[in-house]
Amino acid sequence: MSQEGKDETGGAGDGGQNPPVDVAYGETLPPKAPVRRRLAARRLLRAEVYYAAALAAFAALTFFVYRNPQLDWDVRAATAWQGVPGLFEFMRLASLPGDRWIPHAVTTVTVIAFLLLRRFSEASALLLSAGGGALLSRSFKILIARPRPTPELVQVFRPIDTMSFPSGHVTFYVCYFGFLFFVAYAILPRGSTRRRVALALTALPVLLVGPSRVYLGEHWPSDTLGAYLMSGVWVALCLDLYRRWKKPKKVMSDE
Repeated sequence: MSQEGKDETGGAGDGGQNPPVDVAYGETLPPKAPVRRRLAARRLLRAEVYYAAALAAFAALTFFVYRNPQLDWDVRAATAWQGVPGLFEFMRLASLPGDRWIPHAVTTVTVIAFLLLRRFSEASALLLSAGGGALLSRSFKILIARPRPTPELVQVFRPIDTMSFPSGHVTFYVCYFGFLFFVAYAILPRGSTRRRVALALTALPVLLVGPSRVYLGEHWPSDTLGAYLMSGVWVALCLDLYRRWKKPKKVMSDE
């Protein structure tokens, strides 16, 4: 029997075992696929477990907030955080890029910049991430209809008449800056100063926006937690689509 025949019947070609499957794209990996790519597939499988856990946590938190709009631990945590002095201006600055029309303007300018650089996949995925995140945030705000913090319970920087859960600022920061963090990590030269600066500048706003919204009295801690969970899952889905657009069908191929 020829070598080809043995391979077709699962013979000596691969020891009679089924070839490994790429869990990222549902394709069969070559028998001699590099180890690093098989490890990447396993990492992706673990990531999918994390995404499922985050989605379950968000669903549970959403149900809990819907049934109990005012949580005692929210009030205690917000009051304790606002008791830290000297942070108001810093927290106000951290929250500023998510105010009013700024997210729309920043996203539009960035998408145009990507298009001018002929980064069409990046432009499309960023638009999907930021636009879809905003739509999800507004939909859940309408669905849950949770009131904002009131001056009777915490210090409020300015009264806002929109609903509270989940935080729109946090959603925008995760979907916009979080996506740019991944792009910088993926396309900038490893170890370069540009890459380190870009990663720092995109990670820092995401870390600061949640605490800033609570400090300003414009959201409860659970609003920001829900937004981190929801937008984290959403941006992960957008990044997966982005990877597929960038290298369709040949990401895991050696040919």
